[in-house]
Order: sequence, then structure tokens, then C-alpha cells
Amino acid sequence: MSFKDDFEDLETAEDFLMFLGVTYERRVVDVNRLHILQRFHTYLAADTGLEGITDDADLAARHRVHLERAYHDFVVSTGVAEKTFKVHQQQAERMSDRFVSLDSLVR
Repeated sequence: MSFKDDFEDLETAEDFLMFLGVTYERRVVDVNRLHILQRFHTYLAADTGLEGITDDADLAARHRVHLERAYHDFVVSTGVAEKTFKVHQQQAERMSDRFVSLDSLVR
């Protein structure tokens, strides 16, 4: 089987982390699994060089870098702070619309 075939069979965050050999803490994954996978997907989609890689080991290494980066994002932050999902992005936009500057209150 090829890397792509094996990769397509993965389902859970733990599956991806174990398959790619990324060391992780269960507590981080338990709280952020969907955020990690979404960020991983975002990083993969932004990597324009992936399509040109034909060697399975090189492809796995490139995927590992993106997954490690996505996982680390949520070791040091939260899903809400990172605005991983559209609902978080929309909430941040609504909150910025509610900002009232001190100067506008003084006038």
C-alpha cells in the first residue's frame, strides 16, 4: 500500500498523530481534536508543493511537519483564540463591531 492509501484510511486525530509519528499529550487532543484536524487540513491545503512529491517517505515527512505544527498551535493556545472554525471567526467579527472607543464616548 502507498502512503496516500494508508492516509485515506485514517479517521481520528489519534490515528493521524500515531500514523505520522507525532508525539502528543492525550489531554491536548481530547480538548482540541477537531481544531487540530481542521488546522492540519488548512496547512495541507496551503502547501502548494505537496502535489509534486511522489516519494512516500518525503510525502509522510511533509505531512508530519504540518500535523506537528497544527498540534503545537493548540498546545499553546485554544480553539476559540485560534479562531479555527468559521463560528469563532464570526464571533470575533461581531465582538469587534461592538467595540466603542473612549474618544467616541467623550464627544
